Parts: sequence; structure tokens; C-alpha cells
Amino acid sequence: MKIRNGGPESVPDILALLDGAVTWLASQGRTGQWGDQSFSGNPARVEHVTKYAAAPFLIRLAVDDEGRTVGSCVLSEERGQHIPAVAERELYVRNLVTDRSRKGSGIGAALIADALDEARRRGIGLVRVDCYAGADRKLVGQYRALGFTETESFEVEQPGGVWRGQVLEIRL
Repeated sequence: MKIRNGGPESVPDILALLDGAVTWLASQGRTGQWGDQSFSGNPARVEHVTKYAAAPFLIRLAVDDEGRTVGSCVLSEERGQHIPAVAERELYVRNLVTDRSRKGSGIGAALIADALDEARRRGIGLVRVDCYAGADRKLVGQYRALGFTETESFEVEQPGGVWRGQVLEIRL
């Protein structure tokens, strides 16, 4: 597996990974994070992902030996709109998704290690991420296993209920 930069041409691969993650989560009855509808079939979600291909975002792709994209990590020095600010420069993981058929193969860990390297290259001592924290909190546990520590929790009002999130960080 190699990790390389992505760009506008990467958007279809990222959408495919996100669609696969939605299908996988829904098959387990875990629809609280992203629902049960594909990203690629929702114009607002497609537009959101397409924005990752422009500044201030950096797309990093995990690519297997056959050249297939098996993971994506979107980084930015800007946090998302619902995330509490910090009083220092940070590198924010805006989106991380891996091929669910390769679950447990270290793709996510490799992308996070790459994000930490990018933060070091930029002279940044803080890497943060947020994730879905509702229901079973499995995703929070996965980020803790990657070395992140929980900080603030937050809620976003949405049609049909409240989406619960957790911010986590790694200090370098």
C-alpha cells in the first residue's frame, strides 16, 4: 500500500468508499452516523465531498498494489463548523474512510500516521478529529485505539433528531 496526494480526480473514489461505508454500517443497523442512503446519490453530499478537492484541504489516498484507492484522509488547518475552536494551530482530520472489505488491514492507522507526519512537516503540534459518538460509540473507540484522546463532545440538531459527536486529539 502507498499513500499519495489526491485531487479532483479522486472524488469518485472517495464517494465510492463513503457509499461502501454507509452500506456496511446500515447492514449492521448502525444508521445514526450517515443514515442509509448513499453519498453519491445525494447532491448535497457530492458537493460537500467535491469541495475537499480544493484549498484549504489536502486529500491523502491509500492505494493498493493494483492502484485501487482503499482509503482516504482529508486534512485541513480549518476545523468543521460545529467544532469548538482551540487557541493554537492544528491539523484537522476532516474525513477518514477506508474500504470496509479490508477492515482490520491497517489502512486507517496508516492514514493517521501519515496525517501525523504531515502535521510535523508543517510544524503543528496538535491533530484533531471528530466522529459520530451516538449509539455504541464504536467509532470513538477506534480513534482511541489509534492514539487519540477524547476532548469535547458536541451535538448538532438535524431533522429527525440530534447527531452526537466527539472531538479527539493527539498532541505531538
